Amino acid sequence: MERAGLAAAEVARNLLGERSRVLVLAGPGNNGGDAFVVARHLRSWWFDVDVLFAGDAAKLPLDAADALAAWCESGGACLVDWPDGPPHDLVIDGLFGIGLQRPLAGAMAALVERANACGSRILALDVPSGLDADTGRVLGTAIRADDTVTFIALKPGLLTLDGPDHAGAVHVADLGIDRAL
Repeated sequence: MERAGLAAAEVARNLLGERSRVLVLAGPGNNGGDAFVVARHLRSWWFDVDVLFAGDAAKLPLDAADALAAWCESGGACLVDWPDGPPHDLVIDGLFGIGLQRPLAGAMAALVERANACGSRILALDVPSGLDADTGRVLGTAIRADDTVTFIALKPGLLTLDGPDHAGAVHVADLGIDRAL
């Protein structure tokens, strides 16, 4: 999670250039944990970072809970609603990753639609939330990212069916794992 978060933060930093306002959307699982790590690194590099946490801290997997704790210990805070004010320079989608198997609905679907309509550049972590990582099928609704940083290797869903329309430019972060393995 630390390696994935750092790799994604480096991609985000390159996309931001001189711009500085970032909104990180952190979901209820390990993709949310990756998002907390990204936020922590960007904040340490002096970016203005807001984190909207769409989950329950008590139900986070252990690694994601540790990432949330490290974010908070670094002085970060979590929002529960979309912040007011001008659009952010970059929105980072860390809501759902490769494990999503059900259509997005309710508050999560509304959050995805809000992100898609906000006018900010969007960077998705691993796969855009709402996209099936294996088939490229949209599960109810999905993030329309301008860029996706995917971890270890390409996911078939980024290249098939609806994937190319939702993933944008795909950046592969191998996380130092030997490709032969």
